[in-house]
Amino acid sequence: MKNKIDIIKSNFIQAQGYLSSFINDSNNFVKIENAANLIISAFTDKKKLISCGNGGSMCDAMHLAQELSGNFKVKRRPLPAIAISDPAYMSCVLNDYDSELIFSRFIQSIGQSGDILFAISTSGNSKNIIRAAEIARKKKIKIISLTGNNGGDLAKFSDIEIRVNQDSFSDRIQEIHIKIIHSIVNYIEINMNL
Repeated sequence: MKNKIDIIKSNFIQAQGYLSSFINDSNNFVKIENAANLIISAFTDKKKLISCGNGGSMCDAMHLAQELSGNFKVKRRPLPAIAISDPAYMSCVLNDYDSELIFSRFIQSIGQSGDILFAISTSGNSKNIIRAAEIARKKKIKIISLTGNNGGDLAKFSDIEIRVNQDSFSDRIQEIHIKIIHSIVNYIEINMNL
């Protein structure tokens, strides 16, 4: 049996391996740059970013919106970003409609052509995320997605898909997703006239 410290250490070693694999594919950095430039373009055109995800991915969606509308590394004006995460709104849709409509109804209500939907799904197959992407596509809203494994159905709807190509549990994928989010926000702060 492994000693308890080795069990803990193995998590870090595994995460390091997945991160190294992501880093070794230079196309990932092109996609991150393209995603950040698409967001800058939307903000420059006075459009907004709407983010969504389930569970830990919702926390990441909230984190992204907070870094943009609040502050990251640079003291600057707030940027128009919101995560679909209001519990009163979400419980209303769950009670009156269906869990598949949680994100899509929000996009229907405030999404406008030229906005960005930043959709996060480690499997790429979350039905409520797919429904949001379908509505976004109809409204001419650009879709940036963070996915994992094979990208799932969300990959088909995405203008830019950044995939953590690991056949793994969600935790390893999410660990790289948050690094991608921080990289995007950092790029925006450096390259946007703020």
